[in-house]
Amino acid sequence: MGVAGPAGPVMDRDEVDRALARLGAEHEAIETSLLALQDHAGRRLLEGAELTGVTKERWAATEASITLLWAYFDAYSDALHHARRVRSRRRWSSREDLVELTELLNGAGVTVAGSARATANAPALAGSAKLSERFTLAELVDRMNDLYASALDLVVAADAVWSALPARIDLLSAELQRTRRLAHSVGVRPGEHPAGDDLERITRALTALRAEVISDPLAHWVPAPGSSAPGGGRPDTTTYDRQARALEEVRREIDAVLTVRQDAEQRLVRLRDLLSRADRTLAEARNARGEVLAKIAASEVPAVSGPPTALQEQLAAAAEYRRHAQWHRLSPLLESLEEKAEDELLRARESLTAVTAPLAVRAELRGRLDAYRAKVARHGLAEDPLLVERYDAARRMLWSAPCDLRVAEQAVLRYQHAATDLLTPRVPDDERGGTP
Repeated sequence: MGVAGPAGPVMDRDEVDRALARLGAEHEAIETSLLALQDHAGRRLLEGAELTGVTKERWAATEASITLLWAYFDAYSDALHHARRVRSRRRWSSREDLVELTELLNGAGVTVAGSARATANAPALAGSAKLSERFTLAELVDRMNDLYASALDLVVAADAVWSALPARIDLLSAELQRTRRLAHSVGVRPGEHPAGDDLERITRALTALRAEVISDPLAHWVPAPGSSAPGGGRPDTTTYDRQARALEEVRREIDAVLTVRQDAEQRLVRLRDLLSRADRTLAEARNARGEVLAKIAASEVPAVSGPPTALQEQLAAAAEYRRHAQWHRLSPLLESLEEKAEDELLRARESLTAVTAPLAVRAELRGRLDAYRAKVARHGLAEDPLLVERYDAARRMLWSAPCDLRVAEQAVLRYQHAATDLLTPRVPDDERGGTP
């Protein structure tokens, strides 16, 4: 080893050759990376785009960093080239050559002029901005690696957003246009139906989103926490996903309207049938009420309402909507009518049941009276004077009009009790513990 010089111990020939080989390999790798960055599709897009927002600001700083990166590389190339020339002067380098090579390879003898303007736009280097700077070759490599990684991160992130989002937005916009045409065919239009207003809002949102993605892609980039990979992160699809979900909801509404168009006549026929059955049931309840009032006395008989004219009017409106292909109006009206018609039929049936309840009670009393008479007849007791008397009294009440159900029920109970007494075996007094 030689005597220590300004840059430290003087390198021997083998150390110089190994250092030149290593620096040459680094030079080749850096040059390959710089050329790849130069040709990167994202970089070309950034250079040609009309940028806004955070992307415009960061790309301006990155362009300055790339300019500085090439200045560093040129200085590195010149220094390496000069060192190679010194080494090639003679096969066996002299002491003076080795001292010079040691200074070139290890010393801070590489000057980069005019870097102050470039570093002014590069925040990472702003603290070291000077009219010129001196570096060792190792320091230049570290600087270039840092600048390259930062520039590549930005280029890859912008390119990833441009590669992902605009195409997806275009596909969603195409689906939006198909949905708009379908909506128009069934009368769903802005200002006339909420789904039509939603389609207009989604259209505006997608147009604005695409314009922003093109001009400011980094506003739609989510970096991955702690990732060291170039462009580590993912495109932010939050706004896109929200509009996609909104469009899917509108599409389901349109599909529901289309279903109405296909099934409208069948549903209208069913509605007419439901309301007709409800009307017939109410008519039957009114007739039954007159019969009950004529045949049953001292009984509360509820009143029976007339047919619901409002439902008939809505049914007529639904038929008009179908006739004029106003499917978007017909859809909610049919859903409402179907629920109301079911309720109306149920109400009519409950009214009939309530009105005919006294007749059902009379029928139950008649059946009970005849059942007990048949029972006593099987035991040969039908001609018992008491039973005959009570049976005739109960029968006159149940088969006369108007029938007082409360009095008739008491008469049936008296007959029932008398029959039970006769049918129950009597126990002799001695068996019941009487006096012998």
